[in-house]
Amino acid sequence: MSVPFRAPLVALHDVTLAAPDGRILLDHLDLAFGTERTGLVGRNGAGKSTLLKLIASGEPPRAGSIERVGRIALLKQGIRADDGLRVCDIAGVGDAFDRLARLSAGEGSLDDAALADWTLETRYAAALAATGLPVLDPERPAAALSGGQRTRLALAALLLAEPDMILLDEPTDSLDRDGRAAVAELIANWKGGALVASHDRTLLRAMDQIVELSALGARSYGGGYDFYAAKRAEERAAAAERLDIAERSLKQTRERIQTAAERKAHKDGRGRRERAKGDTPKIMLDAARERSEKSAGAAGRLAERQMETAGEALTEAQAAVERVAQLAFALPSSGLAERRQVLEMRELRYGHPDGPLLFDGLDLVVSGPERIGITGGNGTGKSTLLRLAAGELEPLSGTVRRPVASVLLDQELALFDRRQTILDAFRRLNPQATINEAHAALARFLFRNEEARRPVSSLSGGEALRAALAAVLCGSNPPQLLILDEPTNHLDLDSVQAVEQALRGYDGALMVASHDADFLEALGLTRRVVLPVG
Repeated sequence: MSVPFRAPLVALHDVTLAAPDGRILLDHLDLAFGTERTGLVGRNGAGKSTLLKLIASGEPPRAGSIERVGRIALLKQGIRADDGLRVCDIAGVGDAFDRLARLSAGEGSLDDAALADWTLETRYAAALAATGLPVLDPERPAAALSGGQRTRLALAALLLAEPDMILLDEPTDSLDRDGRAAVAELIANWKGGALVASHDRTLLRAMDQIVELSALGARSYGGGYDFYAAKRAEERAAAAERLDIAERSLKQTRERIQTAAERKAHKDGRGRRERAKGDTPKIMLDAARERSEKSAGAAGRLAERQMETAGEALTEAQAAVERVAQLAFALPSSGLAERRQVLEMRELRYGHPDGPLLFDGLDLVVSGPERIGITGGNGTGKSTLLRLAAGELEPLSGTVRRPVASVLLDQELALFDRRQTILDAFRRLNPQATINEAHAALARFLFRNEEARRPVSSLSGGEALRAALAAVLCGSNPPQLLILDEPTNHLDLDSVQAVEQALRGYDGALMVASHDADFLEALGLTRRVVLPVG
């Protein structure tokens, strides 16, 4: 499947991509992006965000060159509302609204009159509607909006800017189902180019092509996510097979050379014994030794050529296989009995201070190894419900009983002290564990040797979740109720799929709040709890 040729809006020529700390992520990068919709995938730290920022900045790369045509706008990852920031500022039209306000008050300058956009209010309302937002007062403090609303507002800013190419970095993180649908619709209707870094498989299925960044460089696949996943699996299997063949060939070559050397040593030994006896004329012995030396020289040169050929084949095969440890692990047994009650919530009533009630008379009972998905729109109380279940919040009325050990892994992984190393954090949560036991547990989750001594603050989202799972599930008393709040946010595709695989093997009770439909489907939920809006 191929993507039709379109004139590129962005072209990278022999570009070197470097991390903020100076580490080289990729080099000799040659890519072109036109008006097609391109999904950008790769492991955390592969350089996706760095590439988007470099394209958007207009700055030259460390090496190579980037050609840009038209206007480019970047949707940043993790939109934050700093003090004093207004809705119109996040929408990118703060100055334009201020200009209209001065003119309306009779305080505008000639420059204000010349630059005024009298269609702004109409375009602003249309952009908000297109991203699923109601008409918001432009002067409203941005801090009053939820994270999902701020992300939608940043999408509206792209529509208002009307660039030729949009760059989106994990645009569906923190968005509910409707918000994700709004992002998908915006991209589907976008007439210019779109480059989208994402692990949202539903969104990636709508792409015209997928570009994967890895230690091997950049590889393009025509078509959406499903085609890419199937093709990549084929390529990895073929590369692994070639590597296996090359390794066996090198081993066999070594064995043949060793066998030949042993035969020659045996023959040379026999010749020395005959010389020592003195039964054979010296001229014949000298001739035999000369033939042996010539033969040995030829055999040595042949062995060198065979080893060189086998070594080159192995090196080529190794280069085609990305040497990155696969995040795949099995969780220990929780020992939960089939009918054991793990959570009971009765007549639950709760609302945040100075806010409306989120729950009024809620009942929820969990028994045995149930798998419960908590779904609903942004602001419906999913995270609050999980915190009530974990005992981190107390209800206004009603009862919450947790007869078994439980643990909550929230989006910020608050159980960790970010100033500690992974090893120290593990031992703080499992004080009975020896150093060797802690190292062994962390090694199962791919934190081996010095990796276990990395500071928690240096971990990516996927690494932090790995460390948290190791800390809470590999102690002497693993919890029988595991509560996860949006665990796939900020994880790369490989990490998401590995967490899916691990959680499928978990035999305790599971409560998961997530907007990722593929992730929930993979967990094999026994039931869903859908929280209503309002």
